[in-house]
Amino acid sequence: MPTVIAVDAMGSDRAPKPEVEGAILAARQHDIHVLLIGPEAEVRAELRLHSSAPLEQLQVVHASEVIGMNEKAAHAVRAKRDSTLRVGLRLVRDGKAAGFITAGNTGAAMATAKMVLGALPGVDRPALAAVFPTAQGTASIMLDVGANVDSKPHNLEQWAVMGDIYARAIFGVEHPRVGLLSIGEEEAKGNELTRAAHQLLKQLPLQFVGNVEGRDLYNGNVEVIVCDGFIGNVALKVSEGLVETVGYILKETLRSTITRQVGFLLSRRAFEEFKKRLDYSEYGGAPLLGLKGVCIVSHGSSNAHALKNAIRTAAEFANANINAAIARGLSSARSQSAGDGNH
Repeated sequence: MPTVIAVDAMGSDRAPKPEVEGAILAARQHDIHVLLIGPEAEVRAELRLHSSAPLEQLQVVHASEVIGMNEKAAHAVRAKRDSTLRVGLRLVRDGKAAGFITAGNTGAAMATAKMVLGALPGVDRPALAAVFPTAQGTASIMLDVGANVDSKPHNLEQWAVMGDIYARAIFGVEHPRVGLLSIGEEEAKGNELTRAAHQLLKQLPLQFVGNVEGRDLYNGNVEVIVCDGFIGNVALKVSEGLVETVGYILKETLRSTITRQVGFLLSRRAFEEFKKRLDYSEYGGAPLLGLKGVCIVSHGSSNAHALKNAIRTAAEFANANINAAIARGLSSARSQSAGDGNH
C-alpha cells in the first residue's frame, strides 16, 4: 500500500502553491498519497491550476484555521483548535496518515505535536534534527536546531541517543560517531551546560568522541552533533546564509571570468552540482525526534522541490519505524545507566 503523508498546505511563506506543487511531485515520483490540510476552497483552487495532477493520490482535508509565523505558539495552539497543524497531527495520531509535514510556525508545530502525539517514553523534549553535507560526501546530523531554546544536560543526553539511532536507520551508518558541540575539544572547555552534558554522554552505550567544534559540522569527522537548540538554530541559519552567499559569489565570478562557451557550460555544470550538495531543499526538512509519530518541520521559504523531499523523508522515516527504534534505544540507555549506577 502507498504511504499516506499529511501536509500542512498553509505553512510556507507562499502557501499553498509550494505545498500543492510539492505534493504533486511526491505523488508522481515516489508513489505517495498526500492529504493536503487547509481551507478547502483555497487548496482546491490551487489544485485546479495543475490539470495533470494525479488527483487519485491527492486528497484535501478541510481545516478552517491557520497559525501564522508571528503568533505566540502557546496561545495559538490553545485558541485555534481547528488549525492545519492540529488537524494534520490528529490524522497521524489516529493512524490515517504515516507522517505530517509543515513549513509553518516551528514553536506551534512543536507544541501541537507534543500535545496531540505525545512524547516517547524517556523523552522530556523532542528535538529538531537537521542534516548537513560534509566534505567527505557523507551526512552530518545536528540536533537540536531550534525546538528548544533552553536545554538541560539530560536533554542533550536523550538527543545523543536519538541522533545515533537516526543516523543508523536513515543513513545506514553502522557505528555513528557522536560529538558534543563546544568551543574546544578539551573536556573542560565549554559552558556549564556542555561540561555537565559531557559527563552524561560519556556513560552512554554509543561512540561518543567528546567535544567537537563548529568546523566539524562540515568536515565529516562525526555523524551526529548534539547541542542546545539556541546554538543549533544559530549554526543552522549561519550555514544557510553562508551557502547562499558563497553560491552567489561563485556564480558571479564564473559569469565574469568564463567567456568561452564550452568552459561556461562545464563551469555551470560544476556550479549546479556544488549547489545541489549544499542546498537544504535536498533534505526537505528536519524531523522532530522523540514523538509518538512522524512530524517534519520544513523551512518557511521552502519551494516545491524542498516540500517534495520533506514528504519523501517523512515516508522513509515512517517506513523505517524510527520511533520504535528510538524508544528501544532510550530504554536500553536508561537500563545501562541504572546498571552502571549499581556497581
